[in-house]
Amino acid sequence: MPNTRLPFTLPEYYERLEAVRRSMQTQGIDVLIVTNPSNMHWLTGYDGWSFYVHQAVIVSLTDEPLWWGRPMDAVGAEKTTWLATDSIYFYPDDFVQNPEKHAYVHLCGVLKDKGWDQRRIGVEMDNYYFTASCLETLRAEIPDVAIIDATSVVTWQRSVKSEAEIEYMRRAARIVEAMHARIREVTRPGLRKNELVAEIYHASLVGADGYGGDYSAIVPLTPSGRDAAAAHLTWDDREMVKGEGTFFEIAGCYKRYHCPISRTGYLGKPPKDMLKAQEAVLEGMEAGMAVAKPGYTCGEIADAFFGVLKKYGVEKTSRTGYSVGLSYPPDWGEHTMSIRPGDPSILRANMVFHFMPAIWTPDWGLEITETMRITDEGGPECLANVPREMFVKN
Repeated sequence: MPNTRLPFTLPEYYERLEAVRRSMQTQGIDVLIVTNPSNMHWLTGYDGWSFYVHQAVIVSLTDEPLWWGRPMDAVGAEKTTWLATDSIYFYPDDFVQNPEKHAYVHLCGVLKDKGWDQRRIGVEMDNYYFTASCLETLRAEIPDVAIIDATSVVTWQRSVKSEAEIEYMRRAARIVEAMHARIREVTRPGLRKNELVAEIYHASLVGADGYGGDYSAIVPLTPSGRDAAAAHLTWDDREMVKGEGTFFEIAGCYKRYHCPISRTGYLGKPPKDMLKAQEAVLEGMEAGMAVAKPGYTCGEIADAFFGVLKKYGVEKTSRTGYSVGLSYPPDWGEHTMSIRPGDPSILRANMVFHFMPAIWTPDWGLEITETMRITDEGGPECLANVPREMFVKN
């Protein structure tokens, strides 16, 4: 029976597969081992919290892709992918986290059985889920094969979103709007941070407009006061206090598609330098979005933004955004394009970016961000509608 749980139509999956195969041919790859769970999902629909063990989708230039993983997760592959049952392979469970033998020994056996052990094999080398032991095992078991770095073969095909993908991101945007509305409603002195994060999680999973939320690839980042000088702190059980600002870096997520939006709140009277930074950031965002159009580059967005910051005398040394969409933990970025000076990536309609012009100083942090879709209509579409200015509670 056809899988009715697939988030996209079969023709869309077939189009994705052919795009990946064209890229493989361009880069001289005969067989591609896909281990990034976002790429596995994008190609096949596979969805499960199984990326802590070895798993992969194997793509050849002609045959139906193979799913390969743990036996208990093969059941999930049958339930969530469009693949035929005989395209789902699994290794014995005693390969799991066993220092005496590596699961890729089994995978190499599959490659040999298919006659792919003499082909040029691409692997996602710079990827959380492909380890040094994976590479060493491949080289030991099939020593004559040419192994090619294929880290970006699939991720770059995901850059331009389909209309269905954009719709999922808009639903995620409705969810993140509800999350920020709840933050503004409940934030107050004396509220423990863990209680606030519980409210954020509740809003994220209840969802919006009848669409339930999914788990985000990053947990809520909610540091306050001097802790907000650090970009990626999470939360503790201390009470929120007057005289501190808090940034909230969160995302709505629907069917694995993310809409991250960051905002900042302050309990009491914000310091003047923080307000000056906000003014610079808001003006800089408008300048950046004015050139966020097809034909421009990611670097030109960054140049426009940083030009405004320089005028205000506000310093920022990190990039100011990146492509975003489908993802699994630990990151919602796509690891392709960055909004920073010199990035030559050319913008195309239906690319989506988290425009992330955050400012961190030794005393506070300020985050005001937008997830924006590049359009053919002129300027970008900001997927979510959340007031940008810092919200202040006395």
